[in-house]
Amino acid sequence: MPFMRSPALRGTDLALQAVGRLALSFFQQIRPFMQLLCHSRPTPLKHRVGAFVRRGVAWLLSVFCLATAALAQSPASPDKLLAEVGQWVQQSQLLEASQFSFAPLDSRVQLQSCDRPLVMDTPFAARETVRVRCLGNPSWQLYLRVLLKPGVAPGLPSQNAVTPVASASSPAVAPGTATRRVVVATQTLRAGSIASRDLLREVDVPAQGVELQAVGSIKEVENSELVRDVQAGVPLRGYDVRRAVVVKQGQSVLLTVGQGNGFSITARVEAMQDGKIGDQIRLKNPESGRLLTGIVTGPNAARGL
Repeated sequence: MPFMRSPALRGTDLALQAVGRLALSFFQQIRPFMQLLCHSRPTPLKHRVGAFVRRGVAWLLSVFCLATAALAQSPASPDKLLAEVGQWVQQSQLLEASQFSFAPLDSRVQLQSCDRPLVMDTPFAARETVRVRCLGNPSWQLYLRVLLKPGVAPGLPSQNAVTPVASASSPAVAPGTATRRVVVATQTLRAGSIASRDLLREVDVPAQGVELQAVGSIKEVENSELVRDVQAGVPLRGYDVRRAVVVKQGQSVLLTVGQGNGFSITARVEAMQDGKIGDQIRLKNPESGRLLTGIVTGPNAARGL
């Protein structure tokens, strides 16, 4: 009596045969391609299968890496960007979220993600335009327009708005919060004015949200010229100021000689040229007519060489 297989075994055999036919057909189709890659005589089927599997895994890994890189450069969410810029506007312009909105983004602008914190500033005298920059790779920038609600002005918060950091007392910082020292104006400074020491103050504020270009010491900007308006309590940035002409030709200058050597002599001399702090300028003794050289140290002040 012949051996009879169960229906289950017969079904398994049929399935294996079908899989075998499909595999053989597949390898027959890719065999010429694999031989071109190898440039060698045919190798046993199991070796070809192993090589194919290895190349398949390598191909999948390449696709995964490319997809990951593409994802890293995929457009960022407009809502996320506006939320981050909105927080910065609230802090820098002393506004509440309900007091402003943003003009719609141009539909042609394709947002990209940034691999480092965004840098935001108001590059123009009117603070309604916010520049957003990514200093990573790739670098990019865009401009957002702030739309204030009727009756709202930047720098004039309501009772519930953020307290200026230049208030009578230092701002409260939660324990364990990273802080950073910044320089703020004690009153609104207009473009073209001189940032004298009595108009500035150093305070410690939460580091999060503070621009990288924020100035940390009054010495860095003392007697500099403002290139744009700066609101009271807002951290001063390096590009808000420039070296100012503090000595002008024909003016009387107080020249100090010998300072630091145990003695000092001061005399009034005449400036023969304009000078900024740190500049070497020519001076003249009005009594003897003798020409001197000095280093500008402050408004109408110089140190003799």
